[in-house]
Amino acid sequence: MTYTQVCEHLRIQTVDEDLDPSSIEYIDRLIVATRTHLEHSYLNRALITQTWKVYYDEFPSENYINIPFPPLQTVTHIKYTDCDGTQTTMTLTTDYLVDATSTPGRLVLPYNESWPSVTLYPKNPIEIQYVCGYGATGESVPAEIRHAMLLMIADMYENREDLVERAMSNNRTLDRLLFNYRVWKF
Repeated sequence: MTYTQVCEHLRIQTVDEDLDPSSIEYIDRLIVATRTHLEHSYLNRALITQTWKVYYDEFPSENYINIPFPPLQTVTHIKYTDCDGTQTTMTLTTDYLVDATSTPGRLVLPYNESWPSVTLYPKNPIEIQYVCGYGATGESVPAEIRHAMLLMIADMYENREDLVERAMSNNRTLDRLLFNYRVWKF
């Protein structure tokens, strides 16, 4: 979502002598706040490309590990630290497979393989670094999500004084646009 796209939706001239710098900063903050809210509080998915690390205390009993904030693009590494402090990097295709098609993405054990059975370090012994999101720019984000963002930004822009006095009501249009993209459990 770009400043220009938001201004077009709000019907604001981007080159307008009446638009002071504080309004420009306000619109930029609304874009960031809306994206952050959708990613972390509502959709539970990454919109633009991001690199994350997730830590686990133990390997699962299942043959897979769900990776938060889909869509998963790639896995950079899986490392685990044993009780002696020795760190081991697992090998793709030998020790694990990446399933970037599922939502959420997963790390899956190859056939007849198991997770390492070592005594792990007591604090954050398993580190998984991965890249997620739809793409490098907002244009990669599905149109329904981008449209919902424009509606949310317009509501906050037009009703900025009212936000303190009124609770944000459920907007059925937003729900309809975003329902299929919401990740309920990972």
